[in-house]
Amino acid sequence: MFVNNIALQQYRNYEQLELNEFGPVNLLIGQNAQGKTNLVEAIFVLALTKSHRTSRDKELISFGAASTHLAADVDKKYGKIRLDLSLSTQGKKAKINGLEQRKLSDFIGSLNVVMFAPEDLEIVKGTPGVRRRFLDMEIGQVAPGYLYHLQQYQKVLVQRNNLLKQAWGKDMASVQLMLEVWNEQLVEHGVKIVKKRKQFITKLQKWAQAIHEGIAGGTEELKLTYVPSFSEPEEEDEAVLLERFMIKLSQMREQEIRRGMTLAGPHRDDLAFAINGREVHTYGSQGQQRTTALSLKLAEIELIHEEIGEYPVLLLDDVLSELDPYRQTQLIETFQSKVQTFITATGIESLNAERLKDASIYHVHDGHVEH
Repeated sequence: MFVNNIALQQYRNYEQLELNEFGPVNLLIGQNAQGKTNLVEAIFVLALTKSHRTSRDKELISFGAASTHLAADVDKKYGKIRLDLSLSTQGKKAKINGLEQRKLSDFIGSLNVVMFAPEDLEIVKGTPGVRRRFLDMEIGQVAPGYLYHLQQYQKVLVQRNNLLKQAWGKDMASVQLMLEVWNEQLVEHGVKIVKKRKQFITKLQKWAQAIHEGIAGGTEELKLTYVPSFSEPEEEDEAVLLERFMIKLSQMREQEIRRGMTLAGPHRDDLAFAINGREVHTYGSQGQQRTTALSLKLAEIELIHEEIGEYPVLLLDDVLSELDPYRQTQLIETFQSKVQTFITATGIESLNAERLKDASIYHVHDGHVEH
């Protein structure tokens, strides 16, 4: 997979930008707050129709503008495609080869990316919500059907929570009747989400463990574990998951009514990391946490290749300078010759320049880019 060019209109600090003929490795050099991250973010947005930095689409639109437009030509193993994405206060419009896509889930997956940014360390040491978002965004790239169940689940969750908030002091028979309706829908979509997450983590574990072992010189074993709120971590049988989820909701009913919220389901699940049996979140050193995050990202590259038959585009936003020379080398050797890569940095002197000597260099200053 290879991004040939990109065109932006009214995107953050880019009034208008067209860049052509990207290379296999592209260095975006410039001081902070000039637009380097905005550029790699734009590639990410073209892949997933949302940013990794904000959930508010209006922040992507230049100040004073009504909308933004992003476009790129992408080489894939079966041919070239043209991607167009427009965002405005009215919503999003996505086109593939000029044809508007009825659902965004039909557009997502046309371009596959792996983003590695300093905040990705939060996947390891941050809140469960960060890890769930990581799972949702990565699975959504290779399994568009997952996004449908996720959207439906979230809609039902809102309705069910509204019912629980209003249930206190009301006729319990009518509340119970309505809960049964929402429970059925919540469980239907929730089980699909949990099953897909478990399958994804099993595959990610295979790659991450091998990569981590290589970086750590064979002295550490990394283990990823899904931490569900209503089933055993290894359980994947759909009928069993349905039954367990229903039982859990029944057990939690009084507590949920008291607290006015749904207390079980994939929106409460987590992902745990352990090195040699010790939890990385609590007991891991900063170096181990960084290596775990790096192993995860490198594993994503291989997992996507395994799932779709071609490598994703790698976006490295200000992370090479954060890594010691050994980890820089590990990362560079992974993407060189097989993965198109975009790297942002404040200066080339912070990078392992000898290994990046064939890179295309772009200088970014105040929303302008020079090659």
